[in-house]
Amino acid sequence: MKVVRVLAGAGGVALMGVGVALLADVRDATGVLVWLGGAIVLHDVVIAPLVLLVGLVAVRGRARGPVRGALVVAGALTVVALPPLLRPGRTANSSVLPLDYPRNWLLALVAVAAVTALCLAARGLARRRRPPT
Repeated sequence: MKVVRVLAGAGGVALMGVGVALLADVRDATGVLVWLGGAIVLHDVVIAPLVLLVGLVAVRGRARGPVRGALVVAGALTVVALPPLLRPGRTANSSVLPLDYPRNWLLALVAVAAVTALCLAARGLARRRRPPT
């Protein structure tokens, strides 16, 4: 397990290095800093408390962790999908946003819900198959 953590940490540090290298090319970093600050505030003030609250209220017991994980993934998918979802109608160039983004976003959310349900079902089966101690 320790090797996995070290590799994940090294990958994170490498990706941060790539980010710093890309940031070095930006002439005016004010917009980037405002965006990063807004992302931190949005996460810490809105997203994290909302996920914890919904996980606490909606789910009891051992299912709380997978449901919270699914909520985090669904929230991230929604944030990434917001620009095409909120676009103001059709564009003049049909190749700019050529896909059906609302349908694809909903399909991704259904996939997250299905994987979560499968994880919970697998946990339930594993718990039933364990011999009593």
